[in-house]
Amino acid sequence: MGKTNRKRGREPKDPVPETLDYQTIADMDEVFSVSNVELIESSTERRPRGRPRKNPQLSDMHEKPVVLSSARRTSHAAENADFVVSMSVPGDGLSAEQPSRIEAVARVVPAMDAVVKVFCVHTEPNFSLPWQRKRQYSSSSSGFVIGGRRVLTNAHSVEHYTQVKLKKRGSDVKYLATVLAIGTECDIAMLTVNDDEFWEGVSPVEFGNLPTLQDAVTVVGYPIGGDTISVTSGVVSRIEILSYVHGSTELLGLQIDAAINSGNSGGPAFNEKGNCVGIAFQSLKHEDAENIGYVIPTPVIKHFIQDYEKNGAYTGFPILCLEWQKMENPDLRMAMGMKPDQKGVRVRRIDPTAPESKVLKPSDIILSFDGVDIANDGTVPFRHGERIGFSYLVSQKYTGDNATITVLRDSKMLKFNIKLATHRRIIPAHNKGKPPSYYIIAGFVFSTVSVPYLRSEYGKDYEYEAPVKLLDKLLHSMPQSEDEQLVVVSQVLVADINIGYEDIVNTQVLALNGKPVKNLKSLANMVESCDDEFLKFDLEYQQIVVLRTKTAKAATLDILTTHCIPSKMSDDLKT
Repeated sequence: MGKTNRKRGREPKDPVPETLDYQTIADMDEVFSVSNVELIESSTERRPRGRPRKNPQLSDMHEKPVVLSSARRTSHAAENADFVVSMSVPGDGLSAEQPSRIEAVARVVPAMDAVVKVFCVHTEPNFSLPWQRKRQYSSSSSGFVIGGRRVLTNAHSVEHYTQVKLKKRGSDVKYLATVLAIGTECDIAMLTVNDDEFWEGVSPVEFGNLPTLQDAVTVVGYPIGGDTISVTSGVVSRIEILSYVHGSTELLGLQIDAAINSGNSGGPAFNEKGNCVGIAFQSLKHEDAENIGYVIPTPVIKHFIQDYEKNGAYTGFPILCLEWQKMENPDLRMAMGMKPDQKGVRVRRIDPTAPESKVLKPSDIILSFDGVDIANDGTVPFRHGERIGFSYLVSQKYTGDNATITVLRDSKMLKFNIKLATHRRIIPAHNKGKPPSYYIIAGFVFSTVSVPYLRSEYGKDYEYEAPVKLLDKLLHSMPQSEDEQLVVVSQVLVADINIGYEDIVNTQVLALNGKPVKNLKSLANMVESCDDEFLKFDLEYQQIVVLRTKTAKAATLDILTTHCIPSKMSDDLKT
């Protein structure tokens, strides 16, 4: 596959992990090409109209033999078998580690009955046309049964769901499921089934401890390539703070070398004892990388479950709402008044809406968090021979918990107790299932900027295609108040009243008649209550829009009728 031409920006230095594109049912007709073993990108495909494509004939599949390297071997589980035999390649005998892997997979077999296939029908909001939704589509992924008549899967597997169904291994019945909680940041969702028949003969999986490097893991699920359960095995190759692509957060994660493909989303990863040690959720697809998959580890899973049990809903993972700088340079440490035996990180900026802004100041040196010393590179001791980012300590807490922070300020050590909270960005990474907000006046469509909005407007490469001003807000801006939003003129629906303004697209609104615009609701209220002769909108880059108030309000109804728009504002702005 050739590289895509980018209009702006540089090529990323490091490959970016992608969430596991849960297998879309519409693509089961194509599966994948055995000639080049390229997986079909299926996350954004819709069900095609007309007659489905024919499956490739077996005769065609044997025209080009496929030779898999030993690193790409996959163990397959027969639907009713009691053991699993690893696929061997002619001329490449069993390795010394092969028997132990077969034994490890055999121990997992009893827990396989707890693995279910998840069928979901999605109806995504249309952020570019916020008064309507996109065409619905179907997908399939994996999940597994835990205690309390509950099922875990990935959050991105049931995102924007309208209907979720589960099917047990060896069953031909699909049971309607209810979504109890969706953890966007940790990419975990919790489901349940009201039908008692679903729970008959199913034993919940048991969770194991966090594995160590080189521990064997077995991933079970329903990936692309077939309809029955699939088993792949590998080892833990890395344990560190990972970037969770779906949640746009950084949490503890496992890197494994077991094959993880589309449809594995939400499937469990078992250790040699048959205990669950993680959930498959994303993989690295890059021309320079092979067999790099990522698993959500048990500490994150248990945090999600206990958060739900404690609060009756998912509240999120708290973080310190600040930016910090490494203190590895000796001259920098000396200038900040640090002693030779003191280590820590320097506070650069603090979110003014965060609780810690009341006690911390820029240029404070954070020496420890809850009694654990922080190194100059921002890491803390993890396990024998391992270190990890100190954000791990914060993520172990719950929203509303207190924590003790020791800082160095003006060569004096100070201790503060702060209340931890979740981070609110001025451009949120998710709308948490809520429909987008909009307001229309005289054909001007006002909306708020979010990552889904940018993706809708500029595609998956929005980091390169979106305007620099919006990207700067996304990466660096901090809200000045709890209700602040980034309001833009999304588009202008052409009419006689807005002649000359047709080319205004995705331009931020700064003020209306001299009054700053904090959020979309305040803008709508100001327009609706305006008695001035003119409506004057101040946009970025010193651009202005002036409309006669009475004429603009009178023309709005005809414009809505022309474009079949049911209301001039979204429901959340009416309250």
